[in-house]
Amino acid sequence: MQPEDLQLLVTRTMPFGKYKGRLIADLPGNYLNWFAREGFPPGEIGRLLALMQEIDHNGLSDLLRPLRQPQAGRRNG
Repeated sequence: MQPEDLQLLVTRTMPFGKYKGRLIADLPGNYLNWFAREGFPPGEIGRLLALMQEIDHNGLSDLLRPLRQPQAGRRNG
């Protein structure tokens, strides 16, 4: 895992499939578990899906909450 991968989980969207366009951090656990059983795709997307599955499986999704706040809470002015 690269340190910047955690930020990518809350900014990168799923590029294909049933949940295309949804943030990787927001993918349901059963979908992530399906990839864990069937095999993650190659490349960065597979690495991020595997990381998110591990985070979700271990009940650590709340660790991503602070990474979401700057985008949601930022105001101009």
